[in-house]
Amino acid sequence: MLLLDVTLATPGENLAFDEALLDRCDAGCGDEVLRFWEPTSVFVVLGYANRAASELNTDICDESGVPVLRRISGGGAVLQAPGCLNYALVLRTSTAAELQATGTTNRFVMEKHRLLLEKLLGARVMIDGVTDLVVRGRKVSGNAQRRRANAILFHGTFLLNAPVELMGKYLKMPSRVPAYRGGRPHEEFVGNLGIDREVLKAEMSRLWQADRRANQWSDVAVAVERLVRTKYSHREWNMKF
Repeated sequence: MLLLDVTLATPGENLAFDEALLDRCDAGCGDEVLRFWEPTSVFVVLGYANRAASELNTDICDESGVPVLRRISGGGAVLQAPGCLNYALVLRTSTAAELQATGTTNRFVMEKHRLLLEKLLGARVMIDGVTDLVVRGRKVSGNAQRRRANAILFHGTFLLNAPVELMGKYLKMPSRVPAYRGGRPHEEFVGNLGIDREVLKAEMSRLWQADRRANQWSDVAVAVERLVRTKYSHREWNMKF
C-alpha cells in the first residue's frame, strides 16, 4: 500500500485529492493508499447529503470568513482545523471479503482502528454511532466512506488537539445524532486524544502495511486541479442542498 503524508494548500485541494485517489484506484491504474493530511486553517465540511442551513451557523461562517465545503462521503458536518489529523484509506473491494458491503466495511476498518487506539491510550475505546470512536463517552474520531464499483474511500479524522471550543460557534446541533450523545453540546460531546501525531501516523502505517514511496501522487495532480476547478470551488456543489 502506498503511504502519502501530503497536505495540499487549500481545503478544496485536500478534499479533491481523496476523490482523485479513489477514482484512480477504481479505474485499476493506481495503488491502494493510506494518506495523512492536517489542515492549516479553520474550515467546515458538510457530508454529501447534508443541508447547510440545518447543520451550520451559516451567517457566522460567512461573517468569520470560514469556508464551507462538501465532501463526497456520508456522515455529518465537521469542523476542520489544526489539531485534526485526517486520514484516507483507498482500498480495492477485492482486497477482503468484508469490503463488499457498506456495513461490513465499517466494521472491518473501525475495529482495526479501535484496537490500535486502545493500545496507544491504554484505555477502553468503543465504536458507537456506526463510525465514531469513543473514549470515556467522548467522540474522538469520526469516519465515513464512499464506494465505487471497484474501490472504496474510507476516511476520517482523529482529534489530537483540535479547537473543540469552536465547534459550537460554526456547527449547529446535528440533525441526526447517535443515542450516546445524550443531547450534549459539542464541547461536552467531543474530546481530544492528546496522542503525538507522528506516533499515530507510524502506528497506522504499520497497521495497514503502508510503505512510503516518493513522488507517487504526482500523476493525480491534474485530476485534483480539475476537481477543484469544476466542483470544490463552486457554491453549486458546496451548498447544493
